[in-house]
Amino acid sequence: MGIYTGAKVYFVHEGYQGLVDGGDNIKLATWESVSMMLHLGGTVIGSARCMDFKEKWGRLKAACNLVKLGITNLCVIGGDGSLTGANQFRTEWSELLADLTKGGKISAEEANRSSHLNIVGMVGSIDNDFCGTDMTIGTDSALHRIIEVVDAITTTAQSHQRTFILEVMGRHCGYLALVTALACGADWVFIPEMPPEENWEEHLCKRLIAQRGRGSRLNVIILAEGAQDRNQKPITCDQVKNLVSKKLGFDTRSTILGHVQRGGTPSAFDRILGSRMGVEAVMALLEATPETPACVVSLSGNMAVRLPLMECVQVTKDVTVAMTEGRFEDAVKLRGKSFQNNWDTYKMLAHVTPPEMKSNINIAIINVGAPCAGMNAAVRAAVRVGIIQGHQMLAVHDGFDGLANGQIEPIIWAQVDISTEHTHHYVVPRGLPDHVTCPGKAYLGGLELVTAREMYEELCIPMVVIPATVSNNVPGSDFSIGADTALNTITMTCDRIKQSAAGTKRRVFIIETMGGYCGYLATMAGLSSGADDAYIYEEPFHIRDLELNVEHLIEKMKTSVKRGLILRNSNANENYTTQFLYNLYSEEGKGTFDCRMNVLGHMQQGGTPSPFDRNFGTKMGSKSVLWLTNKLKECYRHGRIFANMPDSACVLGMKKRSLVFQPLASLKDDTDFEHRIPKTEWWLRLRPILKILAKYDTVEMDTSEVTAMEHVIKKTGLVKGGKM
Repeated sequence: MGIYTGAKVYFVHEGYQGLVDGGDNIKLATWESVSMMLHLGGTVIGSARCMDFKEKWGRLKAACNLVKLGITNLCVIGGDGSLTGANQFRTEWSELLADLTKGGKISAEEANRSSHLNIVGMVGSIDNDFCGTDMTIGTDSALHRIIEVVDAITTTAQSHQRTFILEVMGRHCGYLALVTALACGADWVFIPEMPPEENWEEHLCKRLIAQRGRGSRLNVIILAEGAQDRNQKPITCDQVKNLVSKKLGFDTRSTILGHVQRGGTPSAFDRILGSRMGVEAVMALLEATPETPACVVSLSGNMAVRLPLMECVQVTKDVTVAMTEGRFEDAVKLRGKSFQNNWDTYKMLAHVTPPEMKSNINIAIINVGAPCAGMNAAVRAAVRVGIIQGHQMLAVHDGFDGLANGQIEPIIWAQVDISTEHTHHYVVPRGLPDHVTCPGKAYLGGLELVTAREMYEELCIPMVVIPATVSNNVPGSDFSIGADTALNTITMTCDRIKQSAAGTKRRVFIIETMGGYCGYLATMAGLSSGADDAYIYEEPFHIRDLELNVEHLIEKMKTSVKRGLILRNSNANENYTTQFLYNLYSEEGKGTFDCRMNVLGHMQQGGTPSPFDRNFGTKMGSKSVLWLTNKLKECYRHGRIFANMPDSACVLGMKKRSLVFQPLASLKDDTDFEHRIPKTEWWLRLRPILKILAKYDTVEMDTSEVTAMEHVIKKTGLVKGGKM
């Protein structure tokens, strides 16, 4: 992005140490020098802890190196320590320049040219411990590593009826432990922000026995490495293991995951997050003035936002203070809305015994359309929350057909015991009878049920549609369950396909993704796998565009990066089919590159749900049933339920920064029914980033698009007064 804007970009190797040592550690970056690295974990420019930078003389040397190269903008990727250091460096910049000029290290003219240092931070930390941002770069990938291990361990634990204790990273922050516990349905979680009550040992044993009593063959306990009790004494893996094996006699094993969590290839989410934050960071630097406070670019919901760096650092420190002073409720609040929601959902699903008193409410769950990864997490949460509320939960088998043929039976707690890690379709939503639902087809089905209320009073019951489809094409929601898993599958496949060309230079791959008429998967996979273009239905393309793409690839083959990747959404264009594109590229590229074509097909619908989809599904499922419970109370009159208002049949969707219920009927105007896509799609504004990162010249880009992107990116501006 820096090169695209015409700036000179430098790598600083080995973190602040490289900044202090200078010389070969600060190198000019080129376009090719950052090619072929999207799929690598860690950092290719190295990182190091640096004591020298903490000293004034170290910062003087660093300032001198920057001034000599004329670098006045610094983009720092790291945790709160690195970012605090960057802010201190910026604060004392004038003082450092004065000292350097006085000592004869730099001339007055050089000092004048570099009179201001702009700083922007990006938070790279697997712990997700930085306040103000929903997700830090690296967190999602760490969750992928953890969940792979948890899934592998639960199968052996089940075979042997064992109890497993897993220690995950997070010395001061319990995010990884909490989301892991939510995603795998753990029996207990220990996090530093919220230590267990006094006498927790007894509660823990009771809970484990209760779980076994319900027919569960295993217990899973997740422990953050910084876990502590109310008196701030550490709680260790061994301590819990000894307690369980001695007191209950259960066969108990403990596993400490350690540095496995930091490694591996980055997930699709992290690649897109990193790419978006990188673009936003350059924008923030170019727009910075000496008066603007140093900022961090971060994510709130799916919005890129800029926040004052020191306010975020302050709140992050406040969490530690709150924990030290025993104000645990405050610590959870300070971590932010997303952390608080996770904690509340976890408490509700794990800590409550079903009431003796049953309500007289029946809630049915029905899955409509094709299966997708993460549906079972939603079903599990819905069933359990329903049972906790005292409702009778029913499963409708085989979608609307099953509903018509009466294939409905009660579903109990134990049946949804560990269903979070499977994608099979034994339970139901996208639709509800006293009632829950889901996607493209579910939305249409839901609308039909609402319309039919006029004829059938039995349909005057509350309904909710939970979006669950790999295509992410449900109106009223920015994300749907299953899309993240599909995106990861496509990204990993693209990585492998690109790798296959390592021995054969000059090859272009044309890959077809799923999604119907919705270009979400093709666009996002394009960003996460570094594609040269992604053809989609929403952005019409013509023969001239195809010519430009071919010319672009011919130019690319002259550089050191001798391979290309083109994605095409399955229904992008009825005439320019994947086969047509393959034929065109093969003919036009003769003598310069050869082509290969891959249609990814149904592998995109299967696989193990990603941590994001499990967590998202869990939250959607539980929120739906709580909403239904309230609606049913509202609509209960004269001993029966009657709901015919538009707001009694809703889609639960993620909009910008929160989960909201929207009446099915109100979304009609925003739906293109013929192509089964929403008329407004938030991710379209990320498409210019795809083009910029694939090195399309300014001339060929529609500049209004770029300006719009700047405007969209900049929209939230700086947060005043620390409202985070």
